[in-house]
Amino acid sequence: MKGFKNSNIYVEGKGIIKTNLAIENGYIKEIGNNINTDGFEELDDNLILVPGLVDEHIHGAGGADAMNGNLKDLETIAKYQAMDGTTSFNFTTMTMKKDIIIKALKTIDEYMSKDRDGARVMGVHLEGPFISKAFCGAQNPGDILELNSADLLDFITASGDHLKEITASYKPGNEEFASILKEHKIAASIGHTDDTYEEALNAINNGFTTSTHTYNAMKGIHHREIGTLGAVMLDDRVKCELIADLHHVSAGAIRLLYKAKGKDGIILITDSMEAKGLPDGMYQLGGNPVVVKEGTARLENGTLAGSILHLNEGVRNVKNVLGLTLEDAIDLATINPARNMGLDKEIGSIKVGKRADFAIIDSNVNVYKTIRDGKIIYSK
Repeated sequence: MKGFKNSNIYVEGKGIIKTNLAIENGYIKEIGNNINTDGFEELDDNLILVPGLVDEHIHGAGGADAMNGNLKDLETIAKYQAMDGTTSFNFTTMTMKKDIIIKALKTIDEYMSKDRDGARVMGVHLEGPFISKAFCGAQNPGDILELNSADLLDFITASGDHLKEITASYKPGNEEFASILKEHKIAASIGHTDDTYEEALNAINNGFTTSTHTYNAMKGIHHREIGTLGAVMLDDRVKCELIADLHHVSAGAIRLLYKAKGKDGIILITDSMEAKGLPDGMYQLGGNPVVVKEGTARLENGTLAGSILHLNEGVRNVKNVLGLTLEDAIDLATINPARNMGLDKEIGSIKVGKRADFAIIDSNVNVYKTIRDGKIIYSK
């Protein structure tokens, strides 16, 4: 693909403008009106070229799960991600036996050793096993491990140093654990935790500056103890993940979080599991049976177990709930997660020098094509 001409393009710093964009060797070479556009594609006037979406937290899709420890499942997930307009994502593991996690991490490392079809893998989000039994959600409490540096280093080694994010319930006295995360440039995320406000503040002071699927699986707000949720909403250092499927959080909760964090403080994720893109029925997450029905994925006891959300749907939902411009809604699923992963110099917006990663959408965020490194990886 050479580029786009006379098309609606969301250019960083300029908004959606009618312009031209040239691609060379998988990167954005030039943007502007004085470009030789021979051989370029011209988009229909109802379509918009936006940055490829970035999903830092996904477990599975299309009947595949990142914990299954085989390349075929990983390939399936990457291809399904492209259907969302997503061009970059993290494979996300969960709390299971240590040897199962190690196997999954080694398989992801092997997957990342060469270029693959579908969306690009940024790395791994290790969700557990260092979490609280009180807020384990759909994860197995019997496999939870206490925070310790030895196991963390084993996971880092098994991943080939591809850990990009870790969700943990951090407690005082684990400064070495936090130091290892900083050394390996791993985004530390507060989640699945019973932290009090003071404990959560201590975690933030030790480098935990992301909040995993905010509201869900964390100690909530009470007027005499505002808990984990109060800490992450109040502290400007924390970027808050949000599953905007309108099941995990209500429209009112989305408005409250936006009022507290603003546009730059929210990161849209899917947290999707293997049933994404498939019909209602029985599935699994972390070895637990999951019932998928009417837009939700739940354990048999009713606990939410990931989602079946498509990331473009999450963008649409926050746009409608908050009354955002399309550009501002897109930012929550592009530049914000890219910054959180430390990858915003490469991805997350349309700017000269960045990767040619795009989604072609309409004003209602329906995806028509997904392009990664200048190559089409999904077409409706």
